[in-house]
Amino acid sequence: MASLNVGNLGEYLREQRRTAQLSLRQLADAAGVSNPYLSQIERGLRKPSAEVLQQVAKALRISAETLYVRAGILDEQERDELETRAVILADPSINERQKQVLLQIYESFRKENGLEAADAADVPEGTAQDIALDTAADGPRTADEPGDAGPNTK
Repeated sequence: MASLNVGNLGEYLREQRRTAQLSLRQLADAAGVSNPYLSQIERGLRKPSAEVLQQVAKALRISAETLYVRAGILDEQERDELETRAVILADPSINERQKQVLLQIYESFRKENGLEAADAADVPEGTAQDIALDTAADGPRTADEPGDAGPNTK
């Protein structure tokens, strides 16, 4: 069987598996894929689907986006954007309104720099500066204001 251009992915998976101190069989069981199939992926003989990569990433407790980039499913720039969005959305120290404003500012900067977003329809019109000024004009929010579940709650 001819080797596909996924050697980099296979080598990376093997390295991650060994770092996690898992045998091939243990990882295959945890990811819900067959042992021979995972072995073929590691040796660069098979190109896994995004779903399989997601299962393997979850079992290894690593970023699925990183595996997507290595497999050629996602490019580096898209991965960076997705990871940036995920970090903002996962931050427990800011409320939902603040998260949405940050995402809007981020998208505005990307547009100004000529980078199109994956879901630009979610971003309202206006530049990043407009959004930042609108947010600043609202002034600091207190715990009494609706929609604020931030760390300043009384």
